[in-house]
This record gives sequence, structure tokens and C-alpha cells, in this order.
Amino acid sequence: MLENLHWLGHASFYVRSAQGTVVYFDPYKLKAGLPQADLILVTHDHFDHCSLEDIKKVSKPGTVVGAPAAAAAKIAGSVRILSVAMSLRVADVSVVAVPAYNTDKKFHPRAAGYLGYVATVDGVAIYHAGDTDHIPEMGSVKADVALLPVGGTYTMDAAQAAAAADAIRPQVAVPMHYGEVVGSDQDAKEFQRLCQAEVRILRRE
Repeated sequence: MLENLHWLGHASFYVRSAQGTVVYFDPYKLKAGLPQADLILVTHDHFDHCSLEDIKKVSKPGTVVGAPAAAAAKIAGSVRILSVAMSLRVADVSVVAVPAYNTDKKFHPRAAGYLGYVATVDGVAIYHAGDTDHIPEMGSVKADVALLPVGGTYTMDAAQAAAAADAIRPQVAVPMHYGEVVGSDQDAKEFQRLCQAEVRILRRE
């Protein structure tokens, strides 16, 4: 299930479908030599999620970028402005936008319209939670793979992320949002210890 999912550090991933469609989530501090994107999904406008340099690095003619309004305003070129419950399809990959916000912090207010995404790739629903706390809407997310922030400070910490995973009930949970701006490998290990779902800690590529 995870063989085509690649963690690029922090909250940045790419996944390639069996037909070769390449989808990036929040590209940030990318190394050279990565594949060009067919679709780039940006969760919100903060620098470590909406990196114009990295979006440009993996864009090609025809790349579709999906983002909430605040992030879309920063991105040059054609961008699909997304809000909660909106969907898009690129080749064989379908995406639905879901809410992402803080409940007890000021960094990601609900009113800002920040997003997570559920991307269905080869029949597998991959949920990228974005920068969020454990919110009630997670109970309605249907995901086979859940990419959840664990670093605390700006998002859920490991214990809160484990509770979120228990609500979502994915087949596999993957920790993210640690080891760069905030959080450490220990947060990922603590998430793995507390989580009832199977947890895979991916190697940064």
C-alpha cells in the first residue's frame, strides 16, 4: 500500500499511481531529481507548506495546483481554488478537500479555510491531514492511509494524533510534521507506541 508513497520530510510527500500520475502534497525543501508533478496539493499558505520555489521545481506544462484561497493568491499561474468538500480529478487520481484547523491554538483558525485532502490513488484513499488538531470532522474521513502531524506546537502532538488515528481507523497511519520546523523522531516513535492502528514511520527521501 505504501510502496509508491514517498515522504520528503516535514509534511511533504509524493505518490505515483500505477498509471504514472504523480501527486505532491505540500512540497518543501525538495532534493533534486524528483519526478515532475501532474498534481500539487497545497494545504495552506504558511511558508513550510506553500513553498513557491518547490512548487516551481516540480511543475511542468499542464501541472494542476490545488490550494485554498490564501495559498492560491501566492502561487503564480493557473491554480484551482479549493474549499471544504470540493473535489477535483487529474487523470486517474481523484481528490476531495477536507477541513484542517486548530481547536486550542491560534495558528490555523477554522475561519481561514485551510485544508487537508483525501486523494484516491489506485483505489487507496490517502488522507493528508494538513496542519490541524484532532477535529470532529476526522470521524467522517474514510481513509486507508492517514498522514498525521505529530510534532505539536502548531498541530497535534503524538498523543492527540494517536487519538485522531483511532477515530479515523485507517489501515496504516504515517506520522509527519516532525524533524524540520518542529518535532523530533521521538514524537514519531511515541505516536507509534500509542496508536492502535498499524503505524509506518517512513524514511525521509
